[in-house]
Amino acid sequence: MWFKRLTRSAAVTSYWPIAAILVFQLAVFPVPAGIFVRGLIIGLLTALISVGMALIYRANRVLNFAQPDLGFVPASLAVMLILFSGLNYFLGLIIGVIAAFAVGAIVELAIIRRFFRASRLILTVATIGVTQLLAVGALLIPRWWNKRAASQRLAPPFHWKFTIQPIVFSANDVMAVVIAPLAMLAVGLLLKRTLVGVAVRASADNADRAGLLGVPVQRIHTLVWSVAGALAFLAMFLRAGIVGLPVGSAFDISVLLRSLAALMIGRLTNLPVIVSSSLVLGVLEQAAIYKASSPLLLDPIIAAIIVLALLVQKRETTRAGKDATSSWQASEEVRPIASALTKVSEVIVVRVVAAALVIGFLLSLPTFLGPDKLLKASAVVVFSLVGVSIVVLTGWAGQVSLGQMAFVGLGAAIGAKLTLTWHVDLLLALPIAGGVGAIAAVVVGVPALRLRGLYLAVSTLGLALATSSYLLNRRFFTWIPKGRIPRPKLLGRFDTQSQGRFYILSLLVLVIVVGAVRGVRRSRTGRVIIALRENDASAQSYGINTVAAKLTAFALSGAVAGVAGCLFSHLTQSFEPVSFEPSQSILVFTTAVVGGLGSITGAVLGAVYLRGSQWFLANAWQQFFTSALGVLLVLMTLPGGIGGVVARIRDRWLRSVARRNGVSI
Repeated sequence: MWFKRLTRSAAVTSYWPIAAILVFQLAVFPVPAGIFVRGLIIGLLTALISVGMALIYRANRVLNFAQPDLGFVPASLAVMLILFSGLNYFLGLIIGVIAAFAVGAIVELAIIRRFFRASRLILTVATIGVTQLLAVGALLIPRWWNKRAASQRLAPPFHWKFTIQPIVFSANDVMAVVIAPLAMLAVGLLLKRTLVGVAVRASADNADRAGLLGVPVQRIHTLVWSVAGALAFLAMFLRAGIVGLPVGSAFDISVLLRSLAALMIGRLTNLPVIVSSSLVLGVLEQAAIYKASSPLLLDPIIAAIIVLALLVQKRETTRAGKDATSSWQASEEVRPIASALTKVSEVIVVRVVAAALVIGFLLSLPTFLGPDKLLKASAVVVFSLVGVSIVVLTGWAGQVSLGQMAFVGLGAAIGAKLTLTWHVDLLLALPIAGGVGAIAAVVVGVPALRLRGLYLAVSTLGLALATSSYLLNRRFFTWIPKGRIPRPKLLGRFDTQSQGRFYILSLLVLVIVVGAVRGVRRSRTGRVIIALRENDASAQSYGINTVAAKLTAFALSGAVAGVAGCLFSHLTQSFEPVSFEPSQSILVFTTAVVGGLGSITGAVLGAVYLRGSQWFLANAWQQFFTSALGVLLVLMTLPGGIGGVVARIRDRWLRSVARRNGVSI
């Protein structure tokens, strides 16, 4: 009886995954004591990032992808002051903390507050834009001293060294061991022992109700972002003394994944468990680097830890948890034209003329674009296909996937292998690659039977990293294609070597896929998928097989992504795993959200806007304003994306047509 009570206690339930990770590390990657201690120190730095993300989640119910970069700007300032202006170490630390509070407050006031009523999905994408803005700021800081951004390493504040074999530790390690726990203890006391902590928890559960009770919700959010910025600064500043300040951006998927793994084990809010998880994951990371045949093996291990930790946890049944999940269902689908209006001659003429103009423009591009521009135009078409796959999965089914490029990468590898090694016709390789993408998506979709929203997004991000670093890595699998990938003749007759002809082929594939996807949407299968997005419990009560419907959405999305991957590898005539990294998955997801998850048209417009501006605008600053500031401005002003604006203009015109023709809609 006492054993049952012990195993069911909250402590055992919360901490057994941590114990399991530690046992796994000791059994598989045993290391000397020095490596173990270095892992604990690295884990402390990760814990600072994780605790900051947990704070922001408590306040805004959102994953803050900008968390590391919140501290990158003030850390760059403090490090430059110490190195190039000769400022005292501790004075630089104080100035950095003050700057971090200011950066956090400015980000919340200027950007995050604009999304107070937006869905959590939109706000999460907005934090990705914030990351890019902060990275640019950090890159500009060294120019104040006429220096270029480089990996700067701080000298220890005082001379003290000791050795735990095989690592020599310095005063920088001591500073991390002292400062990081004190900072996290202060945060814990703030949340548990002060009225501010009570207000944070109240506003997290229900911001509107907390506001009615007199809680200054928005001021609380500003304070939370300031504290999170200070924690991120300490992580970056202490890191500068141990491993050096990162170059370009603190946004690193591997580091972010460690933080997310700790967050998932701690269920996003349990700070002691989050800190403990960060420590053991830090040890696992250093042990894998020291002991494993390749440190890349750590990525699939972390991905497995995330998925398993989420699958074994109980489903969220509280009202706050359900609200947090539903707030990730951000898309309001664009409604089709009413059947009564499709027969009106004015509507028929406009649709035919508009279609003719678009088709004529697209088909005329090879006549006035050079081969290099046509290559980029074809890439926009390919990424439009990827956007379509995201609309199917997220816009229709409400399943948030941040790992879509993993399916694209698998399709690219299989398609290249089929034509390069087995000389399969490209017209046959495309559907086979789509089938492989569908199978992979179904496998990834199995956790979606228990996970939704934020939890599914994190697990797919982990699986995407595992795919790019392990499954598609030639170091581990020799079948991965390498070398130049030829473009075979279609049916042995039609040459696709020229960029113009391959562009036309890509357009035809896009048209066929869009037609097929629209057909699915109009069928019973499409209506079932939409019903699951709206209310899966209600759909199940009507006899709908929710398992089959969810997996169907994953399969359809994966098939489209696989076809896009096959086209992409033959477009570039090479296969490089770097093209399918998780950062690319986040980028294509951002593209789809900016375009509008409510329609296929939005997916295409998003690809044209972000990818087209990235490749066709020559000036780097122009590209920055369309990628970072542009994303934020679109999300602030157009919550439904660019496609939503087009749909509203169309609907306004259709209403005027209906009034003129006496049609009731």
